[in-house]
Amino acid sequence: MQKDGPEENGAEGPGRYTPVLGLTGETGTQVAVPGRWGWAVGAVYDQPEPEELVELTVIVPARNEEDCLEACLQSLVSQSEDIFELGRDWELVVVDDHSNDRTAKIAREFVAQSSGVTVLAAGKLEKGWTGKASAIWTAARKARGRWLLFTDADTVHEAGDLRRAIHEASRHKAGMLSYSPRQIVSGLAQRTLMPLVFCELALAYPPAKVSDPNQRIAAANGQFLLVEREAYRRIGGHASVAGDVLEDVRLAFLAKRRKVGLRFRYADDAVSTRMYRSTAAMIEGWTKNLALLFDNALALAVWRALDILLLAGLPVLAFELWNARFAVHSIEWLGAGWVLALLWVRTLVRFYARVAKSNFPVLDCAIAPLGLPMFVVLLYRSWFQHRILKRVSWKGREYAG
Repeated sequence: MQKDGPEENGAEGPGRYTPVLGLTGETGTQVAVPGRWGWAVGAVYDQPEPEELVELTVIVPARNEEDCLEACLQSLVSQSEDIFELGRDWELVVVDDHSNDRTAKIAREFVAQSSGVTVLAAGKLEKGWTGKASAIWTAARKARGRWLLFTDADTVHEAGDLRRAIHEASRHKAGMLSYSPRQIVSGLAQRTLMPLVFCELALAYPPAKVSDPNQRIAAANGQFLLVEREAYRRIGGHASVAGDVLEDVRLAFLAKRRKVGLRFRYADDAVSTRMYRSTAAMIEGWTKNLALLFDNALALAVWRALDILLLAGLPVLAFELWNARFAVHSIEWLGAGWVLALLWVRTLVRFYARVAKSNFPVLDCAIAPLGLPMFVVLLYRSWFQHRILKRVSWKGREYAG
């Protein structure tokens, strides 16, 4: 780090070009770049500064989201009010990522109804980029907001959550704020599997540790990711995670590394989402993500398989012993049955204590053991796709694992 920097790097202002950290320009020249957190060395990327900044830019990447986009956009535009007016104080940008359904049409209907809404077409997907990162980057380079909110098309936002999020990030001096939304599920497969996944996430990425600048652990949820404009530049924007399938978590790691301030929490008071609308989509989605979210998905699969064995096998064995089928020492076998029964109760209590951390309703947590076989299969499937085949698919595209 340097205390002073060259004079030419301070050329910020309307219509001028601002050096951006972490991105690669044509020359790749290394220079000292001024910013809120002091001088730092980075590669130059020429990005035009808008004539006038607004408070917030909301960016919604959308690929074949006709089932959910309308509800998402309605929940966003309805937050326009006199003191926070859409088109004057903030803007909403929808990026159509080469959809072949009614996604673009739905987005354009909101353009006609509300000022401040813009629809952009994602550019050609370049090699080394994921579709989501490319779509977001298309809009981020044109964003006029002091804050940038990246949110998925399957989210629904509570009234006032945009202003409250900005206030929360400012109050906690966080350059990046991410919410884990309330998950909406339907069908037996989702209601049994999703609590298992999210309890493991809560254990692997405790929000208190993620938000602690002295802890190395980092996480974010791309369904709601609010970043201050200068912080976004400091971490290099989505160009710095162009090829990352799990771009949100990677951005969080960069935020901690660049010390821009990271805050992460469960926020059922702010936003909800229905991640998957079919079992097939859920299988594809978690196959893409599980091996990246957990350091050793294969080991986790073994542990959860052991849960199946203990939860299902211990009561059966205890029942056999209670029936005293080993008649020669029936009293001893009866005592052993009670030991196994107590061991099963202990296993059950520990299991539900873990699943309760998922923040799912009590009934969904209660039936979660039924999802253990699918969870084990998906952990193995994700590990195999990433570590052996080294490729994953999502929404009709294949990416390197």
